[in-house]
Amino acid sequence: QWMWKFQHATGQREINELHIPVGSRIKLTMTTEDVIHSLYVPAFRVKADVVPGRYTQLWFEPTKAGRYYLFCTEYCGTNHSGMGGYVEVMEPTAYQQWLSGGGTESAAAQGAKVFQERGCASCHQADRQGRGPMLQGLFGEKQPLQDGTVVTVDETYIRESIVNPQAKVVAGFQPIMPTYQGQLSEEQILQLIAYIRSLGTGTEDGAIGTATGATGSTTTTGGVAPDAQRSNPVGPTTPRGGGEPVNTAPGTTGTRPGGAAQGAGGGTMAQPQRSPQQQ
Repeated sequence: QWMWKFQHATGQREINELHIPVGSRIKLTMTTEDVIHSLYVPAFRVKADVVPGRYTQLWFEPTKAGRYYLFCTEYCGTNHSGMGGYVEVMEPTAYQQWLSGGGTESAAAQGAKVFQERGCASCHQADRQGRGPMLQGLFGEKQPLQDGTVVTVDETYIRESIVNPQAKVVAGFQPIMPTYQGQLSEEQILQLIAYIRSLGTGTEDGAIGTATGATGSTTTTGGVAPDAQRSNPVGPTTPRGGGEPVNTAPGTTGTRPGGAAQGAGGGTMAQPQRSPQQQ
């Protein structure tokens, strides 16, 4: 069975549902561990591919509370047609109540554990005495490299530095960091990114959450992006496969796709995945 997995920055994890607050700009950072997928929310008029080995991002702003369908629109295997779910757009107060019911560690806290367990702290020290760059206040800043170029420290750069550390070596440091390709899951990498971001940021964006899903993963953060799309949901699109009627937004109805799980919320990171029987 294919699915979308979501994890919020506050730690909540869901499958095939995404809870988000109405009126907030949402950023999805997505990846997949097997084949290409494509996340599509018809009512929001937004769609983006989810590609193995890299992050893709998508911004949108829901303007009307309700329940809306999401789909994978890139043929991805036998159960592609069942890879659907819902976006639950909630009033801010209701969304905060939903978040408070999680009772789980934040993604940053989980990332801090991975950071310690993998020995990252031995090189990346807060006093700048380690063999690697200090990470405090690094996210969002410009980082000079050995080859004379400069990069912005964002999710994509951090992920590349973890799985292919020789690709962009920071000026003043030796290329001694080992690769963690195949040693960390995409979920753990996203948790490490959340932890590094929590150490301080040079940007004004605030993370709402992270999530991982079936064969891809996405993260979402709150904040204002110049190119953010303002979504104005209308009636939901009827999903593939038919099914029983389901309420979506005030005054609208749709159909529930057969076998689709319900879950995940706004400000999350999502990743689609196969079940163990299909791997």
